[in-house]
Amino acid sequence: MMCKRVVLGLLFFAFLLVPAYPPVLGADETKPASSTNAAADVKAQAYVLMDADSGRLLLSKNEHEKLAPASMTKLMTLILAAEDLQLGKVSLKDRVSTSENAWKMGGSQVYLEPGEEMSFEEMLIAIAVGSANDSCVAVAEHLEGSHPAFVERMNQKAKELGLMNTHFVNAYGLPAEGHVTSAYDMAVMAQYALNFPKILEYTSIKEYNLRQGKFKLYNTNKLLWWYQGADGFKTGWTNEAQHCLVSTAQRGSLRLIAVVMKTPETNGHFRDSMQLLNYGFARFSFQSFFAKDNVCGIVTVGKGTENQVEAVAQENVGSIVEKGEEKKISYEKEVLPYVNAPVQEGQLLGEIRVLKDGQLQKKVNLVAVREVPRAGLGQEILKLFAETYLL
Repeated sequence: MMCKRVVLGLLFFAFLLVPAYPPVLGADETKPASSTNAAADVKAQAYVLMDADSGRLLLSKNEHEKLAPASMTKLMTLILAAEDLQLGKVSLKDRVSTSENAWKMGGSQVYLEPGEEMSFEEMLIAIAVGSANDSCVAVAEHLEGSHPAFVERMNQKAKELGLMNTHFVNAYGLPAEGHVTSAYDMAVMAQYALNFPKILEYTSIKEYNLRQGKFKLYNTNKLLWWYQGADGFKTGWTNEAQHCLVSTAQRGSLRLIAVVMKTPETNGHFRDSMQLLNYGFARFSFQSFFAKDNVCGIVTVGKGTENQVEAVAQENVGSIVEKGEEKKISYEKEVLPYVNAPVQEGQLLGEIRVLKDGQLQKKVNLVAVREVPRAGLGQEILKLFAETYLL
């Protein structure tokens, strides 16, 4: 009897020591972890954790392995659409017509009918939120005339971004021979995508009412609900690719990018991504001095319609740093004291160098916030009179 009690007691004690299935990692779990421990819990075949500002890799595994991207492909589709929006080649209100080719698409879709029209913006939202393959083809044809021509442009853009392990066969991500990318290449695409606010705006939409509310879209990226600061980008799944996710999250001034590829478990891509992001936010911070477009100096303008112009930062001035080492980050600023008109908007007027322990980490251009035309003779005389007699 005593032996039985001892055995039961040992079994109960062992039960207490065995953890239940680990819960979804929440927004507040920021306990520091070593890179070894963080990596051990990630089940993806390949992954990357990147600082969005510098492109520095914080964690990675098999980051250059060529793998199927599934619907993460659509991030490049959105990038090209955003580029054309920025250049004025297309507007959000443009009507995009559905071809029979787009209608025939399988997989995730919004069930476009041949000849059905939607605004360019709604097509992009259908891609970003609903992962719609048919909308990808409709957008591709609208921008380049044909789907193959758009795919050719996708591959051209991949080369421009220096993506060595990426080749696209389609604009939507369904399995195709030779349709591959890598975790590192996806992270670089994501870093570039951050240049276009519309991409973050659309990929952060949780729910959307399409067709005047008759068709409800729910974002496939559950990090938008589950993880503090998550605001993009795109999930992916096929039998070949398994579960994939390229995501980004921001807390304070620190923005991170996580890519996980070929995660075998359902929802595993979300767990893996949160594990990587938790590691990054627990261990690192962003030492910020000036935000993008902040005024960092005043330059005197000669012979212009105005006497001075503000020099603003072309991008964020700061650097990622391990927590506790913020004081090691400093900056040096050089601004031109004087420049003659005409001054062009965006003209280089100086630079800021971000340093860590005196070593250069980053350079940021300081540029003119606006145009300052050259003054006419009459304006010059009036300015001289004012400076001589009124000041």
